[in-house]
Amino acid sequence: MQVKGRLVIAIDGKAVRGARDKDGKASHLVAALAHGIGAVLGQVAVTAKSNEIPAVRDLLNAFTDLAGAVITIDALHTQSDTAQVITGRGADYVMTVKGNMPTLYRQLKKLPWARIRAVSSVSTTTAAGSAARSRPSWRRPGSGFAGAAQVAQLRRTVTRKGK
Repeated sequence: MQVKGRLVIAIDGKAVRGARDKDGKASHLVAALAHGIGAVLGQVAVTAKSNEIPAVRDLLNAFTDLAGAVITIDALHTQSDTAQVITGRGADYVMTVKGNMPTLYRQLKKLPWARIRAVSSVSTTTAAGSAARSRPSWRRPGSGFAGAAQVAQLRRTVTRKGK
């Protein structure tokens, strides 16, 4: 999938089901997937004595050309070093901020979200359905993250069994 002519790449890690080493441990891979077409553009193994964070940086550095791409990545990888690698390769990013980055999370929670008009939409991607409310902000978060220029707040209301 391309958004306004830009390649959008999702990066995520997963344990490989059904594949175990001699000690019974599952292999763990980090992969880059092109949104829309669903093609894996590359993947690297997470070393046994490490975690996904350095593996993602290795994967990003393996690409010869990320100029103009948009990288989506989950909260585990919301790291300033990872943002620097992405922007250093000429790409932009969409990162999720959660409790693993407490200072940044508190800083973003303090933004004046109540003054920003909410946009609501209903999604039926699950059997129970859910409603999402998004409040875009065009402020520079001043987070110390390379390339950080815009933040958005996503609030979900999930309905299960009518409640």
